Amino acid sequence: MSTKRDYYEILNVTRNATEDELKASYRKLALKYHPDRNPGDKQAEEKFKEAAEAYEVLRDSEKRGIYDRFGHQGLEGTGFSGFGGFDDIFSSFSDIFEDFFGFGTRRRSRSRAQRGADLRYDLSLTFMQAAFGTEAEIEIEKMELCPECNGSGSEPGTQPETCSYCGGMGQVSRSQGFFTVRTTCPTCRGNGQTIPHPCAKCRGTGHVMVNKTVSVKIPAGVDNGSRLRLNSEGETGTYGGPPGDLYVFIHVEPHEFFTRKDNDVICRVPISFIQATLGDKITVPTLNGNKNLEIPKGTQPGDIFYFHGEGIPSLRNGKRGDQIIQVDLRTPTNISKKQEALLREFADLESKKLSTKLKNILKGGVPDTA
Repeated sequence: MSTKRDYYEILNVTRNATEDELKASYRKLALKYHPDRNPGDKQAEEKFKEAAEAYEVLRDSEKRGIYDRFGHQGLEGTGFSGFGGFDDIFSSFSDIFEDFFGFGTRRRSRSRAQRGADLRYDLSLTFMQAAFGTEAEIEIEKMELCPECNGSGSEPGTQPETCSYCGGMGQVSRSQGFFTVRTTCPTCRGNGQTIPHPCAKCRGTGHVMVNKTVSVKIPAGVDNGSRLRLNSEGETGTYGGPPGDLYVFIHVEPHEFFTRKDNDVICRVPISFIQATLGDKITVPTLNGNKNLEIPKGTQPGDIFYFHGEGIPSLRNGKRGDQIIQVDLRTPTNISKKQEALLREFADLESKKLSTKLKNILKGGVPDTA
């Protein structure tokens, strides 16, 4: 069982809190427990990370919906695992922290750091792979640090130089009356540095496109539309920023026999009217192989039977749903003359039986309804 605190409790908001209320509460907590204001305080650091994780989930309508329905375990099924560290938090909520410290503090260098882009991969699974889980090798194309210049953008043996136009500030200022207007340096484009000798491999960008094989562990019970998050498998960040994440979207192929409803599997099994009338023992496929099913005498079209615990495992607790079997009564075609004769004899007997019942009902006379 998860030991994490409730996200709404952490942010001290109600479960129907608006986006503005969530942001205001998070700003207050982030300012209170910020590591710059609590140097060396491990408890404050944990509360700072806890508040960031809560806000990250509740500000995202999709994550919030999953959390409201299934709690922390539901988020674990999507691959969400919180933040890797302070840099990840500062990058994700840079707009909020800029309000606290502005651009003139020691956080300025951190504000230049940019988190790498998130990537998306669409993965198709068979019905059985989704039901029981699997491990897949996927190949993605992504930007990574240039191996020749190690991300500096400069030819090996050379170094970037401080921009002479802005003095390394990345911004230039000009006065307009009582106001000072700051704009991005047109020479270095805000980097504070120029590269006189660009790396030939990456052309001075510091990044190159590569193909990478990633192993993805698919948990049992994923459904069509499920999303898995692989931390730090997105594109490399810039200026020391953290890498982005890789989101794997699941597409489950239909099965020829089974359909899925929540964690239950549904199937239709054909039986003859003879089996329905006299009863029979039939073999029914399940996710784990064949299983015998007793068809009782007098089974009617549309009757439903269950194999309990033969469905899909739950992402939350691993408990399996049921298999629901709907009988499909089939009328025989192309019968032989002997079969037809026997059926006519059966029909005559049924007719006499119904006639006798009707006579017994009318034995006391027909009520006068005039």
